[in-house]
Amino acid sequence: MTNKLPITAIIMTYNEERNLRECLESVYEYIDDIIIVDSFSEDKTEEIAREYTGKFYPNKWINYSKQYLWGIANTDIKNEWVLRLDADERWTKEGFDELRKIVEEDKADGVYVKMKIFFMGRFIKHGAFYPNYFLRVYKRSKGAMEDRWMDEHIKVDGVTVHSNIDVIESNYDRQENIALWTTKHNGYSTREAVEFLIAKHKIHNIDTVANLFGNKTERKRWMKENIYFKTPLFVRPFMYFVYRYFFKLGFLDGKEGFIFHTLHAFWYRFLVDTKVYQIEKLAKKNNQTIQEVVKDHYGMDIDAANEK
Repeated sequence: MTNKLPITAIIMTYNEERNLRECLESVYEYIDDIIIVDSFSEDKTEEIAREYTGKFYPNKWINYSKQYLWGIANTDIKNEWVLRLDADERWTKEGFDELRKIVEEDKADGVYVKMKIFFMGRFIKHGAFYPNYFLRVYKRSKGAMEDRWMDEHIKVDGVTVHSNIDVIESNYDRQENIALWTTKHNGYSTREAVEFLIAKHKIHNIDTVANLFGNKTERKRWMKENIYFKTPLFVRPFMYFVYRYFFKLGFLDGKEGFIFHTLHAFWYRFLVDTKVYQIEKLAKKNNQTIQEVVKDHYGMDIDAANEK
């Protein structure tokens, strides 16, 4: 076995017994430190995690970025290099072979990888979903995660490289239980609606990597905040679908691609707009602030989260 890389993986979990073992198996032989930050799972997540690491930290969930930032600040991180990893992601030997060269050359502070999404057993190759780059490996002294409610990214103050590493995203929900996928995305839609309302009503400043002249991730964020966010509610999902399914050739991914893009546009993003519309309507009707409506009906304290 090759020497393990001096990299600490940080994994957020909540009831991930169907995903976690395969995730850990994909990295265990290649890196020397694994940290699990768990949101009080009620299944066998902890039992599985402790087979691979003794570093298991329970912490109350607020949102992904808060949980990750808590993990960075409050856990025993062994290394300078950190790997952000979701429980439904899997690395490959080939990926670690390329990462080893980058780490050993030590000419970069952050590494972008390509997320390879599978849905109902099919690789979603089109629709502008591949290659889709995300910064997932970075030096802790050079990088930090955005503090936001949804769609958080790692920011690196230093040199970054776009690698050819494919990280496979193939969770149980997408492959075998679409009911769990819709449940999970119902939660995501609330957080995305809240983030949109924070920005629209200037409730708090939102941490962002948006930059029209930056890399692909930064340009996409700029487009989302400056074009998508300013497009009328309920029109946006239609534009999103047309762009991904027709202009970016999503239809080439067959029935699975049609289901994938339809759910993302006309279920998930339509649901985001519906929640935005309803929250604003309730605020006006009841003479409440956006924060008060969100706290009353969704149990999310926007102001308290901003102070943490």
